[in-house]
Amino acid sequence: MIYKSLIGLIIFSIISVNTMNVFSQAKSLPKRSDIPDKYKWNLQEIYSSNDAWNKEFAAITAELPKIAAFKGKISKNAKDLLAFMKNSVEIESRFNKLSIYASLGKDTDLNNSDFSIMYDKVLKLSSELSAAASFSNPEIMEIAPETMKNFISAEPGLIEFEFKINSILRLKPHTLSADQEKLLAQLSPIAQVASNTYNVLNDAELPFPTVKGTDGSEIKISHGRYRAALYEQDRNYRRDVYKGTYIPYNQLINTFAALYNGRVTTRITNAKIKNFNDPVAAALYSDNIPVSVYDNLLKAVNENLSTLHRWANLRKKVLKLDELHPYDTYVSLFPSVEKQYTYDESVAIILESIKPLGEEYVKAAKYGFENRWVDVYETEAKRSGAYSNSSGAGPHPFILMNWNNTMDDLFTLTHELGHNMHSYFSEKTQPFQYRDYSIFVAEVASTTNEALLLDYLIAKATTKEEKMALIEKFLVGCQATFFRQTRFAEFEREVHTRALAGEFMTADQLTKLFADMYQKYWGPTMVTDYEEGLSWARIPHLMKYNFYVYQYSTGFAAAQALSEAIQKEGKPAIDKYLNFLSAGSSDYPIEVLKKAGVDMSKKDPILATIQKMNKYLDELEKMLK
Repeated sequence: MIYKSLIGLIIFSIISVNTMNVFSQAKSLPKRSDIPDKYKWNLQEIYSSNDAWNKEFAAITAELPKIAAFKGKISKNAKDLLAFMKNSVEIESRFNKLSIYASLGKDTDLNNSDFSIMYDKVLKLSSELSAAASFSNPEIMEIAPETMKNFISAEPGLIEFEFKINSILRLKPHTLSADQEKLLAQLSPIAQVASNTYNVLNDAELPFPTVKGTDGSEIKISHGRYRAALYEQDRNYRRDVYKGTYIPYNQLINTFAALYNGRVTTRITNAKIKNFNDPVAAALYSDNIPVSVYDNLLKAVNENLSTLHRWANLRKKVLKLDELHPYDTYVSLFPSVEKQYTYDESVAIILESIKPLGEEYVKAAKYGFENRWVDVYETEAKRSGAYSNSSGAGPHPFILMNWNNTMDDLFTLTHELGHNMHSYFSEKTQPFQYRDYSIFVAEVASTTNEALLLDYLIAKATTKEEKMALIEKFLVGCQATFFRQTRFAEFEREVHTRALAGEFMTADQLTKLFADMYQKYWGPTMVTDYEEGLSWARIPHLMKYNFYVYQYSTGFAAAQALSEAIQKEGKPAIDKYLNFLSAGSSDYPIEVLKKAGVDMSKKDPILATIQKMNKYLDELEKMLK
């Protein structure tokens, strides 16, 4: 699967702020119409109405024969090749605006049938566009190197597409004939059935129970309230929400297993069809990332799990618990300094924290916050979680949030802002065909923002207790983003390895494997509840995305190195970082990151991150004594 002068941001209507507090603490979720417009996306920036969307949909559909008309020509002469590349860029940019409008609309109201229908139409059109252009890669691969040089000499406009063309040529060993590629493209909607079914089930139809709130009232569990409850000091409440959340997952666990195995089967089948030995290699190949980067991460982390075990021991000791359970791993050890953060306050803090990135970066972020780039609050039937999304063709990137006034929300917002600014600078600098960037580097930009925010807050800490709480924030971040996502990556690796050998796992086996890995990572201090084993079904990234999660860990490690360099070196490091944000996909992600100063093909950034966690553990233990 992102994103102002300080005084201007903190001066808001008292009535508005109090209204938001009511929304975030209400016992039932507000309706979307209850939220002031300034806290919601303005989708009319993309299309003035659904009718305008439908008109553009029809116009793009009418372009399908024009795409097919290039078949048999692009390998024959430079003029047709250039015309095809330009036509592809135009159609893709227009289609992306169709797609983001339908996607954002659907995610703000999963019960809205109009947006659901539009989204389904987009999926179908995506398949048709892919099928219409499926001849292109095989034909481009027919072009000999010497012929390509002649083409570029004849049509210098092809220089702008040279890296893209070379990237296509690199895929030749894993590309089928034109007819076979067309057939695969036509089948692509079928491959999305499991993921789309999971979306509806997980985000709209799970029958979550109610639990007793801290004031004794009945509270219906939701995804957003689950996240917030893990930070609650009332242990009985967070335990009840934690266990209650998994009741519907347990009831439907065989359904989730069938959906997950459907995705595993799709990945393995696609890898085999494309002549890859395994789906991990298939997933990493297009970005030219060696499988050794994935495996080095798992190996280095497994060799250093004692650091996470050490953190588990310290949490149990400070919390004075007889047993440490999964629902005890996020609650603050220092509740006396625990703060609530309204959205408006958080925006002001974030804008101060990103000042080390320079005036241009801050100005762009400020403009986004002031112009409805963020959809802030959790409402009825809104998609859970948070993300950044961009069409690459305007009007700008968008951020989805589900605000609950926690520090976690503050850090999530700056995380998604990092994604948004990455998209903003790439789209501003690169031609459309290079405006996007690999997921491998995406999490670097987001986590760099988090690192800068943490350093800013630590520098502003006025008491020993506040500083300890912020050190704890880093440790929890390392636990959740670095170790946890590596654990997910190891789970994915193991499940697919077994499936390659013909062993597709039952729901019980998936649950046991997930629980066993949780126990291994956290060590003997942890008491792994049965519910934690079920949580593989609750993680959307495992179901929906293709070996995505390891990049959170590599991105976290790279971000620690970059944020330290930016603050120590100043302008030289800032310039390299802004060049990194502006590079898009104009080079392979490993190379883009190397130019920024971090080499993820080596274990060094991984080990440095673990050493940083140990350093903070040393400091926290010393302060506690």
